[in-house]
Amino acid sequence: MTILSITSLVEKYLMSVKMARSPHTASTYANALKFYLDTLRLNKIDPDTTPINDLQEDSIVLMAVALKNHAATTERLYLTAVSGFFAYLAAENASLINLPRIKLLIQQRARRPGQRLPQFPASAIDMILKKISEPEFLISETEVDRLIKLRDRAFLLTLADTGLRVHEACGLRRGDLDWNEGKAMIIGKGNRQDIIRFSTRSTEALQEYLKTRTKLDGGTKTPLSALPLFARHDRGAGNKIKPITTTSGRNIVTNRVRDLLGPEAIGSITPHSFRHYFVTRVLRASGNLKLAQELARHKNIAVTQRYAHLSDDELDKGYWNAIEDKKNSP
Repeated sequence: MTILSITSLVEKYLMSVKMARSPHTASTYANALKFYLDTLRLNKIDPDTTPINDLQEDSIVLMAVALKNHAATTERLYLTAVSGFFAYLAAENASLINLPRIKLLIQQRARRPGQRLPQFPASAIDMILKKISEPEFLISETEVDRLIKLRDRAFLLTLADTGLRVHEACGLRRGDLDWNEGKAMIIGKGNRQDIIRFSTRSTEALQEYLKTRTKLDGGTKTPLSALPLFARHDRGAGNKIKPITTTSGRNIVTNRVRDLLGPEAIGSITPHSFRHYFVTRVLRASGNLKLAQELARHKNIAVTQRYAHLSDDELDKGYWNAIEDKKNSP
């Protein structure tokens, strides 16, 4: 019976991850396992020649020590990937692994990442949404320029009022939307099927954009339902209806931030800022954390909890009342 090396099993494990997870996750896991193998080598363990049966559970401690100079979030992510490797070994009966001990070692050694609060300029986003909704925004020198402005307005309102991630918005097709219900079915993060709800203003902006695009759409041999919701209108696209890419979506945000707020505001607002904006608005309007979690499609409510501090108007009111009372007190 051939005994495989540590490296060989790592390659098999990464192949299984690649088949089951997203390309981004597979890439992250590959980086984590490369770091793990390099750590073994630094500790005089050659993963290319060492049989998998000789792999010790304590090697994950070596990994934790080596990660101390990295960010705590990176440490947790890499350790999760390597613990997944140990779970793979146990599931495949490739080696005798004590998984509870692996979990204990990680708990003892890993740092807890600090809670990073979402930061975004809500007032600046309010200003952008106000300006793109004004008739003056659509004043254009050419029909193509007007079509681009209609698209960008619809795109930004969609991000702000649905909580869609930029790649999800860019991937929408005309047939995804149920115009009567104001909803769309998408495949979201983790290949999960989700229902997205559209506001009246985003729906109206989309309909005006698509109405102006009628001639272009009608010139294709593709069914309308299969055409992208947001299309390119640059010279490279010509008369064809090609979907915008995620990079195009980011550029739309960057360009409109520059045009509407000035070059000094570039970088302060990203497509994901609109998602933060959406979650915060839901919390402020409802005060319902579970509702915000469902609408934002957060798998873990702890992620939604990060936004709660931003919507606690009572704390804000109490703070300013206390300060003003102190200032006015004798």
